[in-house]
Amino acid sequence: MRNIGLWIGLFLLSIPLLLTLGGCSHQDVAAAEAPPPAKVVPDVDASLLTVDHPEQFSLSAATEHTATSRLVVTGTVAPDIARNVPVISLATGKVVAIHARLGDVVKKGQLLLTVRSDDVAGGFSDYRKAVSAEALTRFQLERVQDLYKHGANSLNDLQVAEDAERRAQIDVETTAEHLRLLGNDPDHPKFMVDLHAPVSGVITDQQVTNAAGVQALSAAPFTISDLSYVWVVCDVYENDLANVHVNDTAEITVNAYPQQPLTGRISNIGAVLDPNIRTAKVRLEVRNPGMLRVGMFVTATFHGVKKETHTIVPASAILHLHDRDWVYVPTADKKFRRVEVVSGEGLPDKTQEIISGLNPGDQVVTNALALEHTVNQ
Repeated sequence: MRNIGLWIGLFLLSIPLLLTLGGCSHQDVAAAEAPPPAKVVPDVDASLLTVDHPEQFSLSAATEHTATSRLVVTGTVAPDIARNVPVISLATGKVVAIHARLGDVVKKGQLLLTVRSDDVAGGFSDYRKAVSAEALTRFQLERVQDLYKHGANSLNDLQVAEDAERRAQIDVETTAEHLRLLGNDPDHPKFMVDLHAPVSGVITDQQVTNAAGVQALSAAPFTISDLSYVWVVCDVYENDLANVHVNDTAEITVNAYPQQPLTGRISNIGAVLDPNIRTAKVRLEVRNPGMLRVGMFVTATFHGVKKETHTIVPASAILHLHDRDWVYVPTADKKFRRVEVVSGEGLPDKTQEIISGLNPGDQVVTNALALEHTVNQ
């Protein structure tokens, strides 16, 4: 009995020890299955560059540049409406020959179109009737004059006969002139009407084809434009209208010929804004040296009277990347930071205007492309 009691006592004493060991084992397993602690990596500044020998890249100080305010807009070349001349047909008929085409350069008096018209036949008929009537009235006048000399007719009869003769002569002259307007000789009609160019220029519109019909004094078969002077029509936002004035000049650059700048004069500023894009049409008159064609895209630069101060850096300090402009500026820890800027126009001595993104006095890397190449190696 004593042995049984001893075993029971030992068993009761071992229960707390077993519970303690079981708890420790469970904690160890949980600790082994837990994920490792997170390691925080500091954010990397992609615009900050590090090179082995920063001293090999020379620096330049940005300087100030004072100039008048500029407004750059886009536009298109259009014909001067005052120099558009329609070719009008005075006869109705059928087209039998076309001697010029759309886009042709023509001279004044050049044959453009031939029309067969019944108007010539009708005009020639009226002319012959007028000639016949005039011959009859002239014969009657001569007879009345002879009778009047012998006292057989009164003065009133003579005056009536003279008036009839004058009217008959007017009819002959009128019908003859009508035939001449149609391009026909009254004595030798050809029943065709030829249309000639009224001015020299370029055919910019054609509304007739072979075997088509032409209506007298209706839609013009051709339109001839004198392109020695043209319009450049630009869209200017309403917030920028204060910078443009009638009779001011503008520099014009044609996209197709960027190396041949032109000068235009503002002749009109539209009184009505486009309600969708809030722009007004500004019209420039430009002398055409021969390269401007209707529909070309151009860039116009207006210079105001207000003075503005911009920054100037060497042109080599600007890096053109992904349709943007960048410069490299040194930092205190001998690194370089890439900064985005907005470039202006190129200036003499291989310098470039900076509109925004850089201040006068800031240091920039003189050769940005060399630094970029070194970093990419």
